[in-house]
Parts: sequence; structure tokens; C-alpha cells
Amino acid sequence: MTPEQYIKALPQEQQEPIEQIRKAILDHLPKGFEETISYNMIGYVVPKTLYPNGYHCNPDLPLPFIHLAAQKNNISLYHMGLYADEELKEWFMAEYPNHSKRKLNMGKSCIRFKYTQDIPLELLGSLMSKMSVKQWISIYEAQLLR
Repeated sequence: MTPEQYIKALPQEQQEPIEQIRKAILDHLPKGFEETISYNMIGYVVPKTLYPNGYHCNPDLPLPFIHLAAQKNNISLYHMGLYADEELKEWFMAEYPNHSKRKLNMGKSCIRFKYTQDIPLELLGSLMSKMSVKQWISIYEAQLLR
């Protein structure tokens, strides 16, 4: 399955918001990350050509970074950098109210958008540009050594 096929298989009301978020990701994500389908979601990973060790839970898989999914009641954006980098998470949480009238609905790495007309695309674009492949690998490896 491709990202385009994933989107076309979604209910009509979720297709446009997913496409908008995907565009914000692709327009701002630093070079080196690769778009794929993983875990039945649109994923952005560090390819094995750049990080041959792969994901520690399954070394056959590339190192995950971001995932985008349409859920039953919301659209979810999973950003592992928010989970692993407290400074990045604090920046995002402080900036969110400047970009959205809605309360931030966030877990450890998951940002949930229930009201798809209020997705802060500009803020998501800024978030995407904040971490390079090299930075993500460094943070990931440091977390493994804990």
C-alpha cells in the first residue's frame, strides 16, 4: 500500500485533513527521512541505508520517527521526537495556543485532532523542521543507553 492508497481508502471527511497534514510534513521534514506505510499508518522513518541498525524492537524495520493515522474519532500524529526530547515537547506545548483555539489533546508522542477544521498546519510544519535525521538518531541512541 502507498500513502496515496491509504488516503483514498479513508472516509471522505478524513481524506482532506490527512492530505493537508501530509503536505505540511513533506514540505518541512528535513532531508533523509523516508515516507512509507508502517504499522498501518503513513510513516516517516530513517531508512536502513542511513541507519542499518534499524528499530531496536525489530531490527528488520527502519527507525520510526513520525506516523500519521486516521482513527475512528480523530486524526493522530505520532511524533517520537516529542516523546524523547523534553525541550521540543515544551516548545510545542507553549506554541500550540498561539496557533489553535482548541485545547491541545496530546499523549506522550501522540497529538490528536478531533476537529479537523482547526488543525494548526503552520505549527506542524515548524515542528517537522525542528529535528534532523542525525539529531533523531543521536537522541534515539541516547535513550537506548539509559
